[in-house]
Formats: sequence, structure tokens, C-alpha cells
Amino acid sequence: MRGFAILLGFSFIGVVIHDTLHVPLPGNVIGLLLFLGCLFAKIIKLEWVEESANLLTRHLLLFFIPYVVGAAALVPLLGNDWVSIAVGLIGSTFAVLWVTGKVALKMQPKEKEGSQ
Repeated sequence: MRGFAILLGFSFIGVVIHDTLHVPLPGNVIGLLLFLGCLFAKIIKLEWVEESANLLTRHLLLFFIPYVVGAAALVPLLGNDWVSIAVGLIGSTFAVLWVTGKVALKMQPKEKEGSQ
């Protein structure tokens, strides 16, 4: 429970900062940045939140269901623009996959010639 409380606390703090200071970032992103800073500063120990974070990550797909249902309600509004939207979605997905693959290849350590 401590892990969930910490994660929810940072999310709440981020929303409060967003609402009071009108920072041009979503509150949950501000909360995650604060959380990351506290992890690096060793104010929060990874062991405190690891189990809760793993549980949330395992069930991450469930968090997207409301957005998919909401987007399905907007299908009639797409009208004549559905082709350009589909091309943009598919093209950007492949672009992200391609860039991610290139970066991953560059970051892999090089193997030495004689060691196999």
C-alpha cells in the first residue's frame, strides 16, 4: 500500500502544481518528473514502489480502455479526414519503431572480433 500511496501522492502533487501555477505540462507528467527527481536524489527508495509499479505496468492496457471507447464515439466526426488521420497514425507509428530500433542498435555494445 505504501507504494500506491507514494505514486498517488506524487500524481496529486503534480496536479496541484499544474492547477495553481498553470505550468504548461499535464499534472501527471509533473508528478512523474518530481517522482523521478526524488528517486535520483534517493529520497524515495525504489523498493518502496517497485511492487506497486510492476502491478500497474502489468495491467497498463486496462488504463487505455476509456480512451478507446471515447475515441470510438468520435468516429462520425472524422468524416472526410479519416484517410489522412489513418496515414498519420500508421506513419508515425512506423517512424517511432524505426527510430527506436536505430537507437537500440547504436546503444548495443560492440562485440570484439575474436570473442564469440
